[in-house]
Amino acid sequence: MPDVEGHPAIHEMDIGSIFAALADPHRRHVVEQLCAEADSAERTCASFGLRVSKSTLTHHFRVLREAGLIRQIDYGNSRKVTLRRRELDNRFPGLLGLVGAQAAEQSPTETPCP
Repeated sequence: MPDVEGHPAIHEMDIGSIFAALADPHRRHVVEQLCAEADSAERTCASFGLRVSKSTLTHHFRVLREAGLIRQIDYGNSRKVTLRRRELDNRFPGLLGLVGAQAAEQSPTETPCP
């Protein structure tokens, strides 16, 4: 059962939900950006530069959160996201490496996930 904020426990993460979340180019861009950063990097939702409405942005981050790819953290009037790298590596070894490698293929300036 997901926690109060909607983050699934590691044993509840489903590869189908993760693939469905990553199928959208906007959501995949978010994960690729987080892959290229340090393990504990936190970013605001707006910092990814997605050119979508606020409601669509909210939807994309909800899908990523419910799939288990990101963790959203509330800081009063600010919400930040971080990649659930450790949990994903434990549950689906190599998945983030594939996502990062795909991003590096498309844009040689980005660094793939280790």
